[in-house]
Amino acid sequence: MLAETICSAVSAAGLGIAALTAYRRRFLAATRIAAYALVPVGLVMTGVVEWVSGMVFKPTVWAGFGVLGLAWLLFMTTRAIERRRLGAPGKPAKAAKGGPAPEAVAPAASGPSLGSGARPQPAARKNPQTAAPADDFSDIEAILKKHGI
Repeated sequence: MLAETICSAVSAAGLGIAALTAYRRRFLAATRIAAYALVPVGLVMTGVVEWVSGMVFKPTVWAGFGVLGLAWLLFMTTRAIERRRLGAPGKPAKAAKGGPAPEAVAPAASGPSLGSGARPQPAARKNPQTAAPADDFSDIEAILKKHGI
């Protein structure tokens, strides 16, 4: 009951300030102030204020927040410990399931295979100009080799 009265008083004061602002011919600011002033009354009328005040003053609600906080703390602690174990220097890294970590793949192994699935080139394109694109990729290959890719 007290929260509803306070919200109504705040809204009345805000509407008064909006009226004074409109009297000074600042209609845009007055409209914005009036919009903010109507929010507390709208919250009271929809029952949000009663719901929040009922929730805040119940000890079981605060105990529930405490349990949620404890669960979050335990979760984050286990994540931090798990990350330390995976990245510890001098120890071999273990996978999350307890098995050995997957081996690193060589850069050449990640390239596409051009085996039997490659389509043959048409006879019309077998001219001396087709050798030029292979030379164009040499500078790209050099850059990739420089960066270890």
